[in-house]
Amino acid sequence: MVSTENQKLPFGPTTPGKTASGGHHRHDTFPPIDDYAFLSDCETTCLIARNGAVEWMCIPRPDSPSVFGAILDRSAGHFRIGPYGQNVPAARRYLPGGLIVETTWQTETGWLIVRDALVLGPWHNTEQRSRSHRRTPTDWDAEHVLLRTVKCVNGTVEFEMSCEPAFDYHRGTAHWEYTGKVYEEATANCNSSGPGDHPVLRLTTNLKIGLEGREARARTRMVEGDNVFVALSWSHLPAPQTFDEAAEKMWHTAKCWREWITIGRFPDHKWRGYLQRSALALKGLTYAPTGALLAASTTSLPETPGGERNWDYRYAWVRDSTFALWGLYSLGLDREANDFFSFIYDVSASEDGNHHPLQVMYGVGGEQTLEEAELNHLSGYGGARPVRIGNGAYNQNQHDIWGTILDSVYLHVKSRERVPETLWPMLKRQVEEAVKHWRHPDRGIWEVRGEPQHFTSSKIMCWVALDRGAKLADQQGETSYAQQWSDLADEIKEDILEHGVDRRGVFTQRYGSDDLDASLLLAPLLRFLPADDPRIRATVLAIADELTEGGLVLRYQVETTDDGLVGKEGTFTICSFWLVSALVEIGELDRAKDLCNRLLGFASPLKLYAEEIDPASGRHLGNFPQAFTHLALINAVVHVIRAEEAAAGSFQPAHQTV
Repeated sequence: MVSTENQKLPFGPTTPGKTASGGHHRHDTFPPIDDYAFLSDCETTCLIARNGAVEWMCIPRPDSPSVFGAILDRSAGHFRIGPYGQNVPAARRYLPGGLIVETTWQTETGWLIVRDALVLGPWHNTEQRSRSHRRTPTDWDAEHVLLRTVKCVNGTVEFEMSCEPAFDYHRGTAHWEYTGKVYEEATANCNSSGPGDHPVLRLTTNLKIGLEGREARARTRMVEGDNVFVALSWSHLPAPQTFDEAAEKMWHTAKCWREWITIGRFPDHKWRGYLQRSALALKGLTYAPTGALLAASTTSLPETPGGERNWDYRYAWVRDSTFALWGLYSLGLDREANDFFSFIYDVSASEDGNHHPLQVMYGVGGEQTLEEAELNHLSGYGGARPVRIGNGAYNQNQHDIWGTILDSVYLHVKSRERVPETLWPMLKRQVEEAVKHWRHPDRGIWEVRGEPQHFTSSKIMCWVALDRGAKLADQQGETSYAQQWSDLADEIKEDILEHGVDRRGVFTQRYGSDDLDASLLLAPLLRFLPADDPRIRATVLAIADELTEGGLVLRYQVETTDDGLVGKEGTFTICSFWLVSALVEIGELDRAKDLCNRLLGFASPLKLYAEEIDPASGRHLGNFPQAFTHLALINAVVHVIRAEEAAAGSFQPAHQTV
């Protein structure tokens, strides 16, 4: 990300604005990361800039090559609608209870209201089975349409549309041709000599489309009462042909989202809106056909302004996904767990009857190989290069994944008092993997690219694998396994307490070191030791006082951690939310509330979060929106709310495992 000094509005003249500290600046050619709106139909995602331009969209899957990629290079494709010559709306919000964005525009002569959604509707695979869905069908499904509706509510407004796809991460050129009777429909194909199939985009509207090279344009003067729709579709499903049909699809989409969010249990509290928005973000990051859950919607948004810490997060990390289920459990939204565990069962099975050890991450379709490559033709967000696709960490050794999956399953089945028969053999294999590897070094929760180390948090997660495995075995009536694994859990705990605690009684990043690591904030949340244990209290307070910048938590000190990279990084927002939860656990409620209030104040205008926050400017860094951050927000907010209500009864942590 570039400096906040001397910045320009995208596609328009410079306009003064305010920095987080109250001073004035001009916006950069790249909008701030937290200015983007996030849309999803649980099969495709997109990001829309404040000026009304879709600047990130990959079709047909979220990890497919982009068709709009202006977020990574200003020439890599966009799809804008809005008033001609104006880039700053009067207001923008999500319609309550869903992922439909409403933008209000005021011009010198009138007012417009624009609504954007990725369309959801009734299940449509009624004549033949879906070729992509592996999970149990639900009542609703993605219709593979990005729908944009416009109403002029006052005066007159000069309105424009510009749709300029850049296929295959801007490696392929769009070729438009008319496919309607007159000017109401046009289709874009990719002219590319590169390998692979490319989607066909169909633009349908009640405007008159003009085709100018790689761009489809439209312009009209709207007067009060006029309605416009623009639908971009990429499947055989019919796009709306009239504004009334478009309005009906928008209504169905809102209904689908409201039906889902209504299942949840949200406290009557001033922070309720943050909880709902985080839950919707997590749901939007699920990939419904397989049950996978994305770590984020984007690739290569930088963790360091202009730096090289740019990664592709459009994949399903076992750790991130299972942690995300913590957040959804806290709100009574546990149906996604069934689909995710089925996804894990699928990726760990093989056709010959053997079973694969769990990888760190998978493609959303269950792909096991995610080779990393650099797209050197793209400038990168704010000049941050390289732009990466794929992720080389897919074949790393990270010993925390067995504990995260077992903890998540344990939470899921506690109320059911029995492990599903199909899951038990897979869970047993995860415990056996932890038994086999817990003494070995690994790359750790932060996926360092330096030498493997004996990371304390990885050892704790191996303890979790044995502890939860023993409890699950007991539920299964496997008393021999339960006793054996419980005994080994005690052995791992003794090893950690001997080698992973320094002379101050503080848990350390790795064996033989005195360095701090924010992942140790998980120790009380995972019930490794009671919250009143002095070592837990010392660790939480040491991280709060010594591993922070501007009051927000760093993952670790990059100067003393061999992560294989250069440069600094921002504070990791998930770690700051973990600190909120941990402070509540050790009885520091006032301090926890203060930090939680501050963190919620850093939310984007639409209550979304990237991976990191620059504490000096308040700007977001890293991929967006970030599942890890939103799940930690849910856990932290519920921790604080339940602690506030403790006067009426005993405190119940947001993540209770015993």
